Amino acid sequence: MSHFVKELIQNEYSKRFAGMTEFVVISTLGINGNDNNLMRGELKKKGIHAAVVRNTLMRRALEKMGMANAASLFASGQCTVVYGGDGAGSVAKEVVDWAKKLKAIQLKGAYVEGTVMQGEAGVKALAAMPTRAELQGKVVQIALSPGSNVVGAILGGGSTIAGCLKSLIEKREKEAA
Repeated sequence: MSHFVKELIQNEYSKRFAGMTEFVVISTLGINGNDNNLMRGELKKKGIHAAVVRNTLMRRALEKMGMANAASLFASGQCTVVYGGDGAGSVAKEVVDWAKKLKAIQLKGAYVEGTVMQGEAGVKALAAMPTRAELQGKVVQIALSPGSNVVGAILGGGSTIAGCLKSLIEKREKEAA
C-alpha cells in the first residue's frame, strides 16, 4: 500500500473515531460471513458499531488523537473496534454475549476514559460493571429513599394517632350514653 493511501486511511480513522473515549477491541478472525453479518446487524440495532482496522494505522491515529496508551490493544492479529451504544459497559456486555455464541471471537481488551483494560479478563470485568443507566437508577433510588422513609413515618404515625383518637372518641361517647 502506498504512503498516500495509508495516510488517507489513517485520516479516515481519526475522523471516524474522533471524540470516542470508550471502545472494545476484539478479533473476529475465523467467523464465517453469515455469523459476522448477523452479529453486526444485531449490534447495529442497539446503536453499536464494529469496524475492522489496520493495526499500524490505528495506532498512528490513536497517537494523533491523544490516546497513545490505547495503542497496546492493537499489537498483533486482526482487530475489530466495537464502539457506541450506551458506553463501553453495554458494548462489553454485548461483545461477551456474542463471544459465548461464536467461540471464534477473541476479546483483546477495552479502552475507557484513558484506562486500558487488557485481554479477555479486562473486557469481562468491564461487562460485569453496571452501565451508566443502572448507576443513575441506583443514585436516584438512594437519593429518594430517605425522603420516602420520612414521608412514610409521617403518614404512618398520623394514621395511628387518628385511629387512637377515633377509639377514644367512641369510648367517651359510649360512657356518656
